[in-house]
Amino acid sequence: MDFWDRLCKTLGVRKVSVMDVSKKYGIEYRLLHAIMKGHPWYGDWGYKFGSGSYCLTHESYKSAVESLSNLPLSTFSQGKMPDSRVQDMIKYYQSLSEHELVNIRDLFCFIMGLIGDAHKTASNVDETTCKKRRFNASGLSISWDKSDIERVEQAMIRVLRAVSESKWVSWRALRGAASKLGSPELLDYCLGELGGKMVYGGMVVNSRCNPQTGVYEFRVEAATGACYGILANNNSSGSKYPSEENLLQCLRYLYDSLLHPQMMVNYEAGTRTLVMSSAQKLFDCKQFVKDYNPEMLPLSDSQMFRLSCHVELVDEFEDSEAITPPELIVLPLNATVAELKNQAANAFQDVYLMFRRFQVDELHGYSGVDDSTLVKLLLGSRDVVCVRGRCIGKNGLSKFRMERGLERWTVDCSCGAKDDDGERMLACDICGVWRHTRCSDIHDTDPVPARFVCQKCQHSESKLKSSGHCKDETVTNVSGSSCFRNGLPVPSDVI
Repeated sequence: MDFWDRLCKTLGVRKVSVMDVSKKYGIEYRLLHAIMKGHPWYGDWGYKFGSGSYCLTHESYKSAVESLSNLPLSTFSQGKMPDSRVQDMIKYYQSLSEHELVNIRDLFCFIMGLIGDAHKTASNVDETTCKKRRFNASGLSISWDKSDIERVEQAMIRVLRAVSESKWVSWRALRGAASKLGSPELLDYCLGELGGKMVYGGMVVNSRCNPQTGVYEFRVEAATGACYGILANNNSSGSKYPSEENLLQCLRYLYDSLLHPQMMVNYEAGTRTLVMSSAQKLFDCKQFVKDYNPEMLPLSDSQMFRLSCHVELVDEFEDSEAITPPELIVLPLNATVAELKNQAANAFQDVYLMFRRFQVDELHGYSGVDDSTLVKLLLGSRDVVCVRGRCIGKNGLSKFRMERGLERWTVDCSCGAKDDDGERMLACDICGVWRHTRCSDIHDTDPVPARFVCQKCQHSESKLKSSGHCKDETVTNVSGSSCFRNGLPVPSDVI
């Protein structure tokens, strides 16, 4: 990303937009990073909120970040939680931290810090130590595939699960049970890495050195606050902190339980609704923009000068000057107004499709000036100019202003969206207007129905039916006092 940022600056890029769909450790990083830092990962390079799907605004984004980041951890310790493992994990990491962990931001920042430290420690391990594990007594190099290691580890875990939970299994006994699955060196390597392994079903492999016999032993235990496989005696490196593998498992579990809107655990109803809504908003904000504002580099040719040229459209919109940012135009010192008009028209035509038939009529504030007038003489020391013009042809500008380009379709969703924002949409089979499937109570994973009628058209149809008569219904006025409906006399005040 640093290289990309330097490249944009070197090329004099004015503005860059990105779609943040980044993932880290198998989780949506734009949500996790926003919780920890208050902005997406791209924000470290100056990218800011650009636009949100479902008509979300910058204020909505900031509010969602604050709501999630400042959610107190005490929320998950009050009352009865359906999953006590969440409570135990929070308490465990609070006990590890030298500073008080108060809210979700504190918790995830602390865990990510531990992961970073564990990764640095692992990368700095002496290579010769690692190589010794891969050499046998004769000094011959031995290579094991990841699948070989996993196969042996899973076999050892199955042996431990078959033993009563309260009983410890010695290194020698466990090694003998798996002796047919690999070489002695591979078995020793797997035994050395077995302590602290997380096991399916909320269990963990605990290891210890028996204080009476001095024998190294293993057993499978429930992953409670007292033992997550992340205590000091479970970490083969001897650190008091969890291993990187266990930290990542805890991170993913806490992320799913506390932040992911579809997998979040049940707790206080009002708070959970707010958290789910905030998390979904952060998921829906993917577009981020960086405005580089490149500094004006000195011109190598002293016979040239440059202008920042704005555009104003005639007979289009009152705020048309805000349609596009200014373009940089370089002209010779003896350039005339005619040359300025031509250069300005070319600049906007080359950059914007909607200006492909743009024609400059005059300079704003200098109407009536002859085209042969020198620009330098006219503007003096000013380096900003505004040109006024129009887009020639039928619908010269408007048909290119929306995301759809030349296509003719209309977006009018209940969330407020008026244009395509990249989310899944479907069109009403009656009015043809496009709406988000989610806003129409159709889940993103559900198939699109064969026929779809929007709520407006449903309301119009029901209103039409309620105001009309059935096809087999006959209403006849008799003597002005009563009516007949389906052959039965009905008082006139009922009709």
